[in-house]
Amino acid sequence: MALQVAEVQGLQLPLGESFTLLWSMGTRENERFDCHPNPGASRESCESLGCVWNESTSTSGVPFCHYPGPGSGYRAIDVRYGPDGVTADVTCDGCGPGAAAGVTEPVGTLRVEATFHTDHLLQFKIFDTSRRRYEVPVPLTLPAAPEASMEGRLYDVTIQDEPFGVQVRRRSSGTVIWDSQLPTFTFTDMFIQISTRLPSANIYGFGESEHPSFRHDLNWHTWGMFTRDQPPGYKLNSYGFHPFYMALEDDGNAHGVLLLNSNSMDVTFQPTPALTYRTTGGILDFYVVLGPTPEEVVQEYTQLIGRPVLPPYWGLGFQLCRYGYENDSEIAQLVQDMNRAQIPLDVQYSDIDYMERQLDFTLSPKFQGLPALVDQIRRDGMRFVLILDPAISANETDYLPFERGKEQDVFIKYPNSSDIIYAKVWPDFPNVEVDESLDWDTQVELFRAFAAMPDFFRNSTREWWAREIAEVYDNPRNASLSIRFDGLWIDMNEPSSFVHGSVDSCRDQQLNFPPYMPQLGSRSEGLSYKTICMEGQQQLPDGTPVRHFDVHNLYGWAQTPPTLQALRSLTGERGLLITRSTFPGSGRWAGHWLGDNTAAWDQLHKSIIGMLEFSLFGIPYSGADICGFFQDSTYELCARWMELGAFYPYSRNHNGKGSRRQDPVGWDSAFAELSRAVLLTRYRLLPHLYTLLFHAHSGGHTVVRPLLHEFVTDPTTWNLSQQFLWGEGLLISPVLEEGLSSLRLYLPDARWFDFYTGEEVGIRRQFVELPAPLGHINLHVRGGSILPQQEPANNTTYSRRNALSLTVALDDALRARGSLFWDDGVGIDTVEAGRYLLMEFTAHTNVLELRVLHGGYVDPNALRFTQIRVLGVAAPVGGVSVERNGQQIQSGHRVEHDGTTQVLTITELALELGQNFTLTWT
Repeated sequence: MALQVAEVQGLQLPLGESFTLLWSMGTRENERFDCHPNPGASRESCESLGCVWNESTSTSGVPFCHYPGPGSGYRAIDVRYGPDGVTADVTCDGCGPGAAAGVTEPVGTLRVEATFHTDHLLQFKIFDTSRRRYEVPVPLTLPAAPEASMEGRLYDVTIQDEPFGVQVRRRSSGTVIWDSQLPTFTFTDMFIQISTRLPSANIYGFGESEHPSFRHDLNWHTWGMFTRDQPPGYKLNSYGFHPFYMALEDDGNAHGVLLLNSNSMDVTFQPTPALTYRTTGGILDFYVVLGPTPEEVVQEYTQLIGRPVLPPYWGLGFQLCRYGYENDSEIAQLVQDMNRAQIPLDVQYSDIDYMERQLDFTLSPKFQGLPALVDQIRRDGMRFVLILDPAISANETDYLPFERGKEQDVFIKYPNSSDIIYAKVWPDFPNVEVDESLDWDTQVELFRAFAAMPDFFRNSTREWWAREIAEVYDNPRNASLSIRFDGLWIDMNEPSSFVHGSVDSCRDQQLNFPPYMPQLGSRSEGLSYKTICMEGQQQLPDGTPVRHFDVHNLYGWAQTPPTLQALRSLTGERGLLITRSTFPGSGRWAGHWLGDNTAAWDQLHKSIIGMLEFSLFGIPYSGADICGFFQDSTYELCARWMELGAFYPYSRNHNGKGSRRQDPVGWDSAFAELSRAVLLTRYRLLPHLYTLLFHAHSGGHTVVRPLLHEFVTDPTTWNLSQQFLWGEGLLISPVLEEGLSSLRLYLPDARWFDFYTGEEVGIRRQFVELPAPLGHINLHVRGGSILPQQEPANNTTYSRRNALSLTVALDDALRARGSLFWDDGVGIDTVEAGRYLLMEFTAHTNVLELRVLHGGYVDPNALRFTQIRVLGVAAPVGGVSVERNGQQIQSGHRVEHDGTTQVLTITELALELGQNFTLTWT
């Protein structure tokens, strides 16, 4: 090892006196930690913080102002190790230099508690012992007492004393997956900072932001997190708040880390590799799940925050919406045109157009025929979803939702006051005609009503909200205006406002402009930008007061469960709930669309990244607005987006007011035919998709899955997000660029069969160029998979009555497996109550078995498997025998084997759903 000595000459330090020497350690640029993350850093301001200024950088983003050494001024004392965890006190001896110096006083005494919850789950919490601070009121699923065993635990935890840090090591490999013994640690009232070294550069997650790649770029990028009415845009946080990431270690092991903190924050990556969190309040409460596979990371994470909701079967069908429908007749004509074109459609929406002046719980004169239209749509086997916003107009006469809300004290107020904080959102003033030729800010000033925001933490608010929704479903004043909707779509629930803070300004400067303003793209406007004042007073169900400053990012999360509860109590069914704003755990009740995107080619790939991230976040039922929300789509872009969108779990075509129509019958007959074909493929695969969503609901598995989850030993997959999987067995490779007629796609190490022809591609672990003309999306079935399917129809009411089939793709060992979940498609808690059928399919060499694992449901349509395709059968097939419960039966089936494609097709079967069968080919 080379000699590493720093020699300092020319000093004249008298003996017997005290001195402190501070030197720059020649810190490598990759090892610099930003000591001045607020804007406006200069040599003078940097050095006043006790930090080092160094402009000699070769890479963009490297901080000029950085910490001088490893110490933070905090040290751990009285460290105690036990079988259930580790504890220590943390004291501040002068506390190190940095961003918080001179802004807010550091907390002098802290406590760190690490708890070994299970062999796979670790929590460590750093909090103030001198006073109680705000903690996130989101319940997690934790064992009543620590359950980890000394022998089975996948991790070891060390509390490092000086400088203070927490280290987590994976036992099996020795890899340090968390190491916060770094100079950045800071804990003050309104600025908390902690950094960790990362075990690799393979980091995924954090959101909701529009990331240009699924794997993060660690070259000095900062991502802010604070829920806002912000359309997807680079470095701009949008509607959700998800401080969770998954890391893939260099050896392919994976782990996940959640910081349970709901205050505004940002995270900075640097190529050390390292990560720095900065948050404006609360405490540090980390949860680490150890995997060790990427798929197990998501399973363990959703076990912690709550498993995803199982949507109704009809929610898997194609859905249509538009902001800007003129009246109910336009919607009726669209539905009729879709049916005439025989394009599958299950769900029709209405945006805020159906309301009178965008007032919640009202019906516009232009939509007086909507209740009858909804009834007709439902009679035709389809469903209807209405939108609701949280903002309630206060400028009305005899507007019962506001009057009753005031009586029940549901609205957010200024602290120590009876004054409601008034925002402005969509509702127009009464008796005005909006002049849309004026600029937006002028329209808001002149025409938008004052709006109050309900506090959805309060029990009284939940009761009030349920009543108002019920009066839309069953109108007590005019029964003919009752709208029998099947689902609800809650929007603008960050909460959004068209004025910053309130109509009469905020009253607490520091809360709205905290000492550290996270990098959110709008630092100068403060936290109240496009939302309400941070000093707003809210109240938890137990009566505990909380500031909006602390719970802002939980607004959508708090609104979601009472909305679903209200929906289910009215319809008596599972219902469909879609929410814009999300937090860890939101997936327990709702799905999510990826927001107001733009009709642009780059949005195709970014929508895949968004879906993959929401898979990590435990919200698998997600998708983007097909063809784009803003601006006019083009023919080719919309066609390619329809191909991709047919494989979003949540598949909805939706666009904004003023842009051209982009629904499947809004173009020409060729476009309609293209849309019909790809949607029929989707509908054929709905039993498989529904089964994947069941496995997500019951076991936390992902639905839309990155290739790295299945091929983690192949580094090529670690940053591959132009393709994705449904589960483990169906590879989807869409065209994402303009003007292409072929596609370069990657086939990992497995047998791959063309979904349409059944023929094996014969290429693995390499890229291949395949035809991709307009109207064709490449689908490949992975060897070892069995996909249940069903004959499609124009909606799921009718497709659920059709014949079933199986595609069996044999792997190298001539094996395959799959499953089918089936219930009534609409019942509440059918899984929890056991009212479902679960079948397992296994194949080996020349035998296929269909076995019932759980028989709690009998379908009334007497469904049967009538066709089975077996892919990869090389040897000639002489015949197929069929056994039911061990007894051979005469089924009258037909057998065809193509020696060229090696596809065995068995047709004219009649294998009853819910019975055990064995098929053997000879």
